[in-house]
Amino acid sequence: MTTATLHKDMTVKDVLNNWPETLDVFIANGFENFREQKQRDAVAAYLKLERAAKTKNYDLDNFMGLLQEKINEQLNLADVTMKQTRKKDSDVNVAGLLPCPVRLPLLEGFDNFIENYTAQTGHTVSYKLEAASVGSDWIEANLKGIDNVDELPDVFLSAGFETFFDKKTIGNFKDQGVFTDITGDQVNAAFAGVDIKDPKRDYSIIAAVPAVFMVNHDVLGDLPVPRRWSDLLKPEYEQRVALPVGDFDLFNAILLAIHKEHGEDGVKKLGRCMLKSMHPSQMVKNAKRVAEEKPLVTIMPYFFTKMARTVQSLEIVWPQDGAVVSPIFMLTKKASMDKVKPIAEFLSSKLVGEILAHKGLFPSLHPEVDNQLNSDHPWKWVGWDYIYNNDIGELIHRTNDIFETSMNAV
Repeated sequence: MTTATLHKDMTVKDVLNNWPETLDVFIANGFENFREQKQRDAVAAYLKLERAAKTKNYDLDNFMGLLQEKINEQLNLADVTMKQTRKKDSDVNVAGLLPCPVRLPLLEGFDNFIENYTAQTGHTVSYKLEAASVGSDWIEANLKGIDNVDELPDVFLSAGFETFFDKKTIGNFKDQGVFTDITGDQVNAAFAGVDIKDPKRDYSIIAAVPAVFMVNHDVLGDLPVPRRWSDLLKPEYEQRVALPVGDFDLFNAILLAIHKEHGEDGVKKLGRCMLKSMHPSQMVKNAKRVAEEKPLVTIMPYFFTKMARTVQSLEIVWPQDGAVVSPIFMLTKKASMDKVKPIAEFLSSKLVGEILAHKGLFPSLHPEVDNQLNSDHPWKWVGWDYIYNNDIGELIHRTNDIFETSMNAV
């Protein structure tokens, strides 16, 4: 473990020698030439961090913050992930997928809590909380095909819709009364007036992953800045929008929101507007490429806007008709309640809510968390009536097919 301290007068070579993992941050934020060893060697030895940030018009503190986050993540990674366990003879089994920006701090807090919980109760706990980026593969390997409730985790966490409502996975158990919401009736003031609580009290929602717009003024031209989701469906935005297709949780939430308000025709128009799909870090990096490769509008999780704020030509737009909500669900098995209630209460606590809201920009539903949002932050949430009146698993597959057919037809 290095003892060096990151500072503005370090050269890029100093940073990479001490923390090789930061190369990903440089590349993702416009220093594409650093991919090649020869090009890195040509400039890294004399290019200081302060100058590097200035060449990209980045705020130095924000840019160094991104580097420091990567350094901290790597330093903590081995310690935290090695403590995860998966033992069949444990009294309690906790599993799920955590958003990548908050996984490590959540694991650190959870590990400390479980040590105290086991010491106080005598109950052993196995847990495996993977990064959301492994989502579909992990679900395929661990949840598909389960037909016995005893094989389900006692507590399960993840974002998105498909896992929770697809009849081939956990959705098969919802109507059986297997789960219960332990989070109480109150929600954060940021969600006032939104029917975000499950009226049947089966599922808990502990936070939201919001989808917002990033508009590139370098390529906007005479077009107006889109302020609503319906604006993106207009012909002038065809093949000019980058969508997070690879982030299946958020993308499915967007498809459902468009389908609810605009039907299948809206999904077709969304397919026609798509220019490309990129990881959000690539979306920010892409703003530095030649004009014909740049999307005019990029749809991204709110978390990634803190990188985009370092680029002067980019404007972050919280849609006037609401940021699409991809919920972070927590499922708690009713039959295990005598053992798992303290664990579920911790995972839906103010402490965890603050990690989600402050480190990940995933607004928490806990009533005492300051989500640090301005006063104008409406939500586009499909609502429980829509969820209960549709086969969400089947609808996700159908809207994906419609979207892909329309996209390929352009």
